[in-house]
Amino acid sequence: MKLTISEARKRLPELIHQVRKDAGAKVEITVRDEVVAELRATLPEPEPGAAAKKLIQLMRRLPKYRGRKTKVSEHVKEHLYGSSATSR
Repeated sequence: MKLTISEARKRLPELIHQVRKDAGAKVEITVRDEVVAELRATLPEPEPGAAAKKLIQLMRRLPKYRGRKTKVSEHVKEHLYGSSATSR
């Protein structure tokens, strides 16, 4: 729905109720036929720690690395720059 800014001022409480009821509704506010603002419902925030939980679930599904363990801290330059960096 597109409204002029003056009409949006008059109907603001009504528009807020409309957007609250229908989360997909969106109201575009225009000035001289150019859209300058948009009124829509906020997105629900994820619960705290949701991203970490998803990451842990993903990590559990990945295959385990079965090769020889290396200490990266002892060979930093080799890991960063390749085997030719050891002569520097």
